[in-house]
Amino acid sequence: MWLTPTLSKLMQELEKLPGVGPKTAQRLAFYILSRPKEEMLSLANAIIDVKERIKTCKRCFNFSEEELCPICTDESREKSVICVVADALDLMAVESSGAYKGLYHVLQGVISPLDGIGPEELRIKELIERIKTEGVSEVILALNPTVEGEATAHYIANLIRPLGVKITQLAMGIPAGGDLNYADKMTIARALVGRREFTELAE
Repeated sequence: MWLTPTLSKLMQELEKLPGVGPKTAQRLAFYILSRPKEEMLSLANAIIDVKERIKTCKRCFNFSEEELCPICTDESREKSVICVVADALDLMAVESSGAYKGLYHVLQGVISPLDGIGPEELRIKELIERIKTEGVSEVILALNPTVEGEATAHYIANLIRPLGVKITQLAMGIPAGGDLNYADKMTIARALVGRREFTELAE
């Protein structure tokens, strides 16, 4: 199929998006081409605004437009409990359950040697520092039940145990090998309410 260089370039860029193959990229490109210029400029400006204005919260590493995210500045949150998640999508999944009212810590990934991601690439040091200085009494390890997620959870738990902080993990309901981001709200809520001591699960 013959395409202009500009249209071909757009399709190539769209293919870089997760879950977008050649056919989907083609449909999106032609959709963009068919829409009014003002509508697509609004989309383009929204993308530019996100890249220019969004940064990471200096405390929990969630996405934020300010130094601290809205969750970290919310005085009604339970500040003695930290829920550890791999990324902001998992944070949104837990938050949407409505069952959790504490704070978060976003690791920005999980330990994955095959991908060249070790503990040093994650926000683990910052988590330990928060536990030592913020009066934390419980850490919930809300990581996906995959090989990488479990390895990361055990690594963090081994660092936290000497600090005398309660370590819990989401209860059954999140399937092994599953993805927290795809779990429904009720499943996540039940997993939070029924969370157990991490040491019990690790044995």
